[in-house]
Formats: sequence, structure tokens, C-alpha cells
Amino acid sequence: MCIAVFMWQSHPLYPFLLLLNRDEYHNRATKPVGWWEGGEIIGGKDKVAGGTWLACSKQGKVAFVTNVLELHTLPEAKSRGDLPIRFLESIKGPKAFAEELVKEANQYNGFNLIVADIASKSMFYVSNRPKGELFSIQQVTPGIHVLSNAKLNSPWPKAERLELNFKLQVDQYGEGEIPVKEMVEKLMRDRVKADENKLPNICPLEWELNFSSIFVEFDTPLGKYGTRSTAAVSVKASGEASFYEIYLEGDIWKQHTLNYHIQKL
Repeated sequence: MCIAVFMWQSHPLYPFLLLLNRDEYHNRATKPVGWWEGGEIIGGKDKVAGGTWLACSKQGKVAFVTNVLELHTLPEAKSRGDLPIRFLESIKGPKAFAEELVKEANQYNGFNLIVADIASKSMFYVSNRPKGELFSIQQVTPGIHVLSNAKLNSPWPKAERLELNFKLQVDQYGEGEIPVKEMVEKLMRDRVKADENKLPNICPLEWELNFSSIFVEFDTPLGKYGTRSTAAVSVKASGEASFYEIYLEGDIWKQHTLNYHIQKL
């Protein structure tokens, strides 16, 4: 499970700003954010399935994916972590890629995918849930949006809490520079759980309660599960881009920042 809040084409200095928590088993082998072979794509990598939850390209493309919370999944389904990579390696723009993906979306367990091209100011959302409905794509409008483990901007308690607090932080800094690291600390380490009567009632209550905070951490029979990395991607109108990550390595939290320039801006 993951949660992301992002600002799209609604700030004079930042056409794109994203904060994202990745939730996973702490013992799952993972490479922290870095440049991939070839030097065109930057992101973290799941060393088990080979995919990613968030990655960007030097050309200004961005893609990130979250799982849909559901009781039953198919073990033989394709890896959802491949979807961001497919978009970043494709020559297609966000709309064309999303239109192509919906034709095969039933081969994956439930996912939410955002694909964007900052240079062309194009962003699309695609999901293969709810089951039984026609898969559709949605152009993402300028503004602040939250993506958790249901549809884009679904009013889950932690999504509403994150969106509200993000807006308050952005408003505080007006049209000037936003201290991204401070925002990460203030917003993405939030352990407040939702009221039980506001949970979606999809999975067992204890499970949903553990997932109901922005920052997740709990013990399971398979090991500790929860937020093991937080990423912040900021892109300025000048093309300056920054990929900040605080991540868990063993039992130690580490952080690093990689800066680059989007070539088309």
C-alpha cells in the first residue's frame, strides 16, 4: 500500500510537486532511488519483481503506481511495478499510453497509475478497478490530488487528512520556494489512525486500521510491514528537478537527494 499527494500545474514556481510514501514488507529487497543503467531514468527498484513504484525520466516523464486495497488477489497476475517502467520507456505520451494499457488492464491485480509528461503539461490516471466495470482513463486537472488505495481523490480519512495538511503547507509559502524536506517531515510521518467507523470495510478491521495512517508500521507473521521510503519529486518551471528520498536500510533511516534538469523545459 502507498499514498501520494501531488500538485499539478497550479503553482507559478512548481508545475509538479509530489510526496509519496511506499509501504512494503521491510525485508523485501529494494534498491533506493538512483539512476538506472543508461542514465535516462531515475527511481527506486523492487529487486524481487524488478519493477518500481515511482520513477522519472530526463525528458520530463513521471509515473507512479499504487495497489488497490482488495481482499483477494491473483498470484499469477503481471507485476504492477512494470507499469511505470513501460510508460517511461515508451515513445507514447500519457494519453496514448493509458488508452493502450486499458486493453490489457485485466492482466494485473488492482492498480492506480498516474502517467505524466511535464513538458507537454499532460497527465492521465488509469485504474482497472472496480471489477466488472469498463476500464477508463481520466485526464488529471490542475490542482492538488491524493492517490491512495482506492480511486484518485477517494475520500478515505488518511487521504483527506493528507490533502488538507498539504494545502495548508502550500498556502503558507504562497508563490515562493517550498521547503520540501520540511513538508516530508511534517506530513508524511503522520501516524494518526482513522476512526474505525470511517474505514472502507474491505478487509478485516485490524488490517484496515493498521493501514489507516499516512505513515504505516505494524508487525505481521511475515515480518514488519509499513512505510519504508518517502520520496519527494519537485520540478520547477525552469526545468530544475529534485528527487529526495528518505528510506529504510536495515534498521537505519537514510536520506539523499538527486538533482537533474529536464531537457525539454
